[in-house]
Amino acid sequence: MNHYKKTEKSVVVAMSGGVDSSVAAVLLAQQGFDVIGVTMRLFPQGNDSLSKLNKSCCSLDDVEDARSVCRQINAKHYYLNFEKEFKTHVIDYFISEYQKGRTPFPCLACNDRLKFDFLLKRAEFMKADYIATGHYAQLIKLGHDIELSKGKDETKDQSYVLFNLTQSIMKKLKLPIGSYSKNEIRSIARSYGLINAEKPDSQDICFIPDGNYKKYIRNKIKKTDGKIINSNGDTLGQHDGIHNFTIGQRKGLGINANTPLFVTKIYADNNCVEVGPAKELMKRTALISSVNFLSGRLPQNKIRIDAKIRYKSQLARANLFINKDKTAAIIFDEPQRAITPGQAIVFYLNDRVLGGGFIEFDQNLSSEKLTQMTSLHTL
Repeated sequence: MNHYKKTEKSVVVAMSGGVDSSVAAVLLAQQGFDVIGVTMRLFPQGNDSLSKLNKSCCSLDDVEDARSVCRQINAKHYYLNFEKEFKTHVIDYFISEYQKGRTPFPCLACNDRLKFDFLLKRAEFMKADYIATGHYAQLIKLGHDIELSKGKDETKDQSYVLFNLTQSIMKKLKLPIGSYSKNEIRSIARSYGLINAEKPDSQDICFIPDGNYKKYIRNKIKKTDGKIINSNGDTLGQHDGIHNFTIGQRKGLGINANTPLFVTKIYADNNCVEVGPAKELMKRTALISSVNFLSGRLPQNKIRIDAKIRYKSQLARANLFINKDKTAAIIFDEPQRAITPGQAIVFYLNDRVLGGGFIEFDQNLSSEKLTQMTSLHTL
């Protein structure tokens, strides 16, 4: 790839060893960038067996795959230690959220703090001009602003996990594979003879190889026994920790019932888990915290949006009411199933990501409080 004219601009590419980030590096090298591949070491070397047990990332084999691709495009490659940052901002956060009766999204935390925040700091230390990742999403320059749009491949679109980006980061960010489908990315990888062209996609949580998160955190938290109740407050059974439950869960409740029951609420203050029929999972309203708008400007009025309440959910029409303290209330046109505290809720306008925030427990979201929150707007 030496015959490509260099732009004299350098880019640090986060390379997991998978085909997506590898092709991202190839495409940028093809465009003339001086590519610097960076693979993050997230676990102690002695725990490398973690990621070999499943289709995860971050094993030594993955590191060698990334290094092989860099050799092929004459790029530098660095294997950097992010163990401390990963433990603090991903693993500790993951455990803490379950202790609070919330359902975390560790991949979003990894993206937010490691792949952008800390990676950008490393890139600045290396005096690189840009950073890049293999996310299926697109950046579009519009005037002085950068906008984030869905990836071309709807089945692989990852715009949902990027709602926390800022203008300053996006101006330094490249997402070279967002305008391609997954099949096209594999075709490019094959055309360049990349070692990982047919490598399976990463699955599950990288630090929980067997997918059993309850087992993983069992010995890492203090046991908190509590009651399983219904919406009337009647006790139906006992449990040995709210970390064993998430909103919408049906299996593993440990109680006998004549009709299917689902977890509808989790009360961290008294360790109670509320269960009920499927209809009690359907809600139209939600409270949102830590709201971020990619433009850097919070809307002053009620806005109409499409929203996703989890990574794989469908978009749903809603009214969004933003408060000055970066909290918000959302009212969906139609009830949504299992709106889950701790999960991200992301706001869209057509294919464009406006922003997002995190779902909060709304047991006190009475009609009176909702009216107060939206009183400055016209419903």
